[in-house]
Amino acid sequence: MARIVLTTWGSHGDVDPFLGLALGLKARGHQVTLATLEYFRDLVTAQGLGFHPIRPDVNPADADVVRRIMDRDRGTEFLLRELIFPGVDAMYDDLTGLLEGADLVITHPLTMAAAIIAQHRGLPWASVVLAPTSFFSRYDVPVLPPMPWLKTLDRFAKWPGKLVVSLGKRVTGAWPVQVYALRQRLGLPKGGNPLFDGQHAPRLVLALYSTVLGAPQADWPPNVVVTGHMFHDGPHGTSLSPDIEAFLAAGPAPVVFTLGSSAVLVAGDFWRESLAVVRQLGVRALLLVGPGKAAAMQPSLGEGVLAVDGAPHSLLMPRASVVVQQCGVGTLAQSLRSGRPMLAVPWAHDQPDNAYRAQQLGMARIVYPRRYRSPRVAAELRTLLSEPSYALAAQRTAAIVRSERGVDAACDALEERFQLRRHVVQNG
Repeated sequence: MARIVLTTWGSHGDVDPFLGLALGLKARGHQVTLATLEYFRDLVTAQGLGFHPIRPDVNPADADVVRRIMDRDRGTEFLLRELIFPGVDAMYDDLTGLLEGADLVITHPLTMAAAIIAQHRGLPWASVVLAPTSFFSRYDVPVLPPMPWLKTLDRFAKWPGKLVVSLGKRVTGAWPVQVYALRQRLGLPKGGNPLFDGQHAPRLVLALYSTVLGAPQADWPPNVVVTGHMFHDGPHGTSLSPDIEAFLAAGPAPVVFTLGSSAVLVAGDFWRESLAVVRQLGVRALLLVGPGKAAAMQPSLGEGVLAVDGAPHSLLMPRASVVVQQCGVGTLAQSLRSGRPMLAVPWAHDQPDNAYRAQQLGMARIVYPRRYRSPRVAAELRTLLSEPSYALAAQRTAAIVRSERGVDAACDALEERFQLRRHVVQNG
């Protein structure tokens, strides 16, 4: 049995995959602690896992903070330069005692302090990426939220990849000053930029997403294992509520609209435009509108439309006709597995890149939030509902995603690479 500490920071899209991995390791008899935001304490401890809070202590349900984080043009800079990098010393203090004597440390791209502690103490260390954009490959150029059009130049020349990577490193080069200062105080070399090569562990990098989203590239770090997704339904339980079941049984499969756990807090006109589309097309719809909002919305929605605060995606999405979603990697994973076509409405960060990859699979179409208006969305949904190629592509994709052993593959890689011994409990 090994003592394993997983560290992650962010929204449900960052925490739920780590929960899935943590539960897989716990099932193999390891002692597992998840270090993350205080906001997730009850969710983690309810699963029988150890919990440890870390800073910067941000509330992922604070709409004002989320609005700044989810800004298309400046959200990533705000997240890193005003929250993560200034908070690295506090995170170091929070983790330094917890990691003492750990048999393995597993880090998220934003838990840089945990990686520094592991390097300083010589602790076994594996890093994680949750989406292909984290590799920032010049051969598989990510879609950048402020400039999604740049990706289209791939088909004409090879120089855009070099440009994007070079530009990204140049723009962000001075951002991690607090990280470099901490490393210097500890007597560590400066190391690579923690947003690029510096985030990856030398012995094992777990890519916790499906192989359908991208093939390995020549400039990836060594020792990458693409495992498949870690599925966990977060706080929404393991069954659909009676009102959802009754709604689904009452008519044809609805269009399901969801914005995950972050974009839903800054939805703007999304629900108004979505309802206009539903009425224009005459389709049934189920809206996942976020905590505490459904009761106020439902009386005005009319027949054939149900609003709920949330629901387990793994059970709801397969019963949709189309899924309209923001393409956060957790929501995307559930959508890929569902076998249903999707309309992607990507806000920021990795979401535009994830949406592009779903589109390349032939199962999705994309409308950016600033263009999310009922005439455009209605046309896109008509296409998704009427052209069989999208449903067929979604089914092909789902077959691959369902065949992947995400949690087992990740646990196998960790146990093999770090020679961890399982603790098998004998019954009887």
